[in-house]
Amino acid sequence: MQAVKEKLQDMSAMRKVKAEAKAEEKAEKDMAKARMNIAHEVRLAREAEAEMELHVAKAAEKADKELAKHITPDQTHHQNLDDTTTNAPGLGLP
Repeated sequence: MQAVKEKLQDMSAMRKVKAEAKAEEKAEKDMAKARMNIAHEVRLAREAEAEMELHVAKAAEKADKELAKHITPDQTHHQNLDDTTTNAPGLGLP
């Protein structure tokens, strides 16, 4: 009778250990899955940021082209003169 009682206690203890191990494994899998989801979201954010920078650069190029269309040759001539006279070498100007 004692042997049967010990065997039942051993089986109960073994079930408890297996359940704890299974719960620990599940928790580890959940953490790994969470890390993968976080890494995925970070990758998407980086891609979106790079795409945004590309669109900003394109917008700046389009703005420059549009401004260039509206600048008259007279204005560019004056701008060039201003640029060359303020930095003229040998005149002692900065």
